[in-house]
Amino acid sequence: MKKDIHPDYHFVVFEDHAADFRFLTRSTATSKQTIKWEDGNEYPLIRVEISSASHPYYTGKQKFVDSAGRVEKFQKRFGGNYFSAPKK
Repeated sequence: MKKDIHPDYHFVVFEDHAADFRFLTRSTATSKQTIKWEDGNEYPLIRVEISSASHPYYTGKQKFVDSAGRVEKFQKRFGGNYFSAPKK
């Protein structure tokens, strides 16, 4: 391998705060935050919003958004006459 052309890979802890899940892997990502891992060493901590522990595809749990409230709000605003022909 040529020197000084490859990125600096080091151990990093990724934390999914939604699922309270952490994993240690090698990455080029850096962070000012650190965390003490199970082996007693301190590693940079990267917080992520979603991982395989919380993603609906991997967990099999779908999150449904209640759109009924938005539809009712739309109907209330426009009086429910948005499909009929305009009155002359």
